[in-house]
Amino acid sequence: MIPVFDGHNDFLLRLLKAPEDRETIWLKGDGKGHLDLPRMKQGGFAGGFFAVYIPSPEAGDGHDHDKLMDAPPYDLPLPELIGLDGALPVAMAMVGHLCWMERTGTLKICRSVPEIRDCMARGVIAAILHMEGAEAIDEDLDALHVWHAAGLRSLGPVWSRPTIFGHGVPFRFPGDPDTGDGLTEAGKRLIRECNALKIMLDLSHLNEKGFDDVAAISDAPLVATHSNAHALTRSTRNLTDRQLALIRETGGMVGLNFATIFLREDGRKRPFDGWDPVLRHLDYLIERLGEDHVGFGSDFDGATLPADLGDVAGLPRLTEELRKHGYGETLLRKLAHENWLSLLDCTWR
Repeated sequence: MIPVFDGHNDFLLRLLKAPEDRETIWLKGDGKGHLDLPRMKQGGFAGGFFAVYIPSPEAGDGHDHDKLMDAPPYDLPLPELIGLDGALPVAMAMVGHLCWMERTGTLKICRSVPEIRDCMARGVIAAILHMEGAEAIDEDLDALHVWHAAGLRSLGPVWSRPTIFGHGVPFRFPGDPDTGDGLTEAGKRLIRECNALKIMLDLSHLNEKGFDDVAAISDAPLVATHSNAHALTRSTRNLTDRQLALIRETGGMVGLNFATIFLREDGRKRPFDGWDPVLRHLDYLIERLGEDHVGFGSDFDGATLPADLGDVAGLPRLTEELRKHGYGETLLRKLAHENWLSLLDCTWR
């Protein structure tokens, strides 16, 4: 079984919602969601980016957003900006859960590629502390240094709603990522400071002008941890050919998102049988980026997944399907983990 190092998951959000059950959820598995330690072992999941995401208040617009996303076209309104005072306690709680997972001895928060490789060799889950949206960082960036000292090594300036640093894309289909203004002046300072601290920048969720601002400022490879090809699925969250070209020029990387709404040609949310949409997007990303610059960015515990994948235990089924599709063992290992480790080694050095 080929070990998988993955670009994005929302497991910490599950623990945030049920902190009293975290031992059962993580160590034993409660049969819910996509991730837990037993299923990770079953699926060959060696580690990945564990997202700290500040959930938005429940939408009060009277609409069932899940139903809307299963009946395109749709254009969901973005939630309002969440302030630092509201975000900090939530972020602290989520990082606290990740630190608890580390104390169980089953996971390690990694700050270097050698640490990740050591975890993979020992069978310990290798976790990268990632922030999906920078709401828990102040405009003066003091908190960025605190989080970096705590182990933060990857940051997305926005989830789809706006922050003081920039603007994300709404959940819209059909649509494109050119949806508003670029980075704020504080956002541009954030990019430069992340470069100085060797914090990887994640462009998933960022709108097109913000993407271009990062491309103009950053001296690191451009990365989208969990995004797909806009040419195949016209979601605002997917990357245009121009964006893919910019990523390739910098030696960057894209992690294939397993979310059905970003894979299906019709943009619907409901699960599908078979693997064709997954294969089409992977083929396209490899064609545009090269086989050294594509990996997996599952969105486990944050999305609706293809029926034949199901959860993390389905990763060996995906690997076998890719073999049948003609992917050789060298390419499979690159997609599964080697490309991510090479990218991180380049970014963090």
